[in-house]
Amino acid sequence: MIRFLNKRLKIFINFFLGPVLFVWLCYSIYRQIQTQDNLQQSWDMILSSASGSQSWKFILVVLLLGANFGVEAFKWKVLVSSVQKISFWKAIKATLSGHALVFNSINRFGESAARSLYLDEGHRLKGMAISMVGSMSLIIVNFVIGLLGMLYMRFFILDATHQLEGLSMFWLTGLMSVLCFGTILLILMYYKLSWLIRLLEKIPLVARYRFVVENMERLDWWFLTKILLLSALRYVVFIAQYVLMMQVFEVEINMVDTAALVTVMLLVLSIVPSITLAELGIRGEVSLLLFGMLSNNLLGIIATTGSIWIINLIVPAIAGSVFLLGIRLFRNNK
Repeated sequence: MIRFLNKRLKIFINFFLGPVLFVWLCYSIYRQIQTQDNLQQSWDMILSSASGSQSWKFILVVLLLGANFGVEAFKWKVLVSSVQKISFWKAIKATLSGHALVFNSINRFGESAARSLYLDEGHRLKGMAISMVGSMSLIIVNFVIGLLGMLYMRFFILDATHQLEGLSMFWLTGLMSVLCFGTILLILMYYKLSWLIRLLEKIPLVARYRFVVENMERLDWWFLTKILLLSALRYVVFIAQYVLMMQVFEVEINMVDTAALVTVMLLVLSIVPSITLAELGIRGEVSLLLFGMLSNNLLGIIATTGSIWIINLIVPAIAGSVFLLGIRLFRNNK
């Protein structure tokens, strides 16, 4: 009887939960799009840019979306290879589905757990644990390059006529110092991960679940560096998208200044807690604060922010929702 009920429960979850998640996520995405400020203006400019002289840059930005998630999927495939061998296509589906499932969470928290659903039942906890290494590498890249961007902004952009509203040089320098200390600490933890895990295993509660993190103890320096480089590559792709989109909407800021300010914006967004519903508004405010120092084309700045938000967040979430239709939380063991 229990076996029969378990079978019925698995069928219900496998064949009902996927479609329900798909409908809910699509409706959620639709509602969020409809409630965003300046969305119509951004959408109109996106449509006009697709047929103008800068259309090839717009198309390139869309194509770079594939590179963005392709790199992330490959990174996850490499990470979980010590737990379970998976195909690149399966890694793509896991990455997009994870993106969709955590669409409404704070800073998309829980993406590692969502991706692990594509692993076999006995490997999911291990996959979730080792996926955190990838998240940690992306945070390190964000902080390191973001700090370099802040340094560039401090010495080459900010002057008597270009000032950050509400933030003096004193507080900016203090913030950079705190972030620098935190970044160094994070890098040390990243490369001493095996030592840190062995230290934590001395805690009885952690020791009970040693099997979950045992794969992380075997990650060597070169493997961790490779993951870090893949995160950096994805980061560069994102910056390139922003630079190209700024040119599409005729925001006349040179490429170096644009790239530096994008890194600062990404650093701020990674620190400020937000959900996707509010993120476009936060992105808009931060981008106006930063890019508004060098350009009066505020509509172009907002259009760029809205376009990147739609291309990099909404489109993958829709694609991931489609993949969720075929997900199987339980598999028959024969």
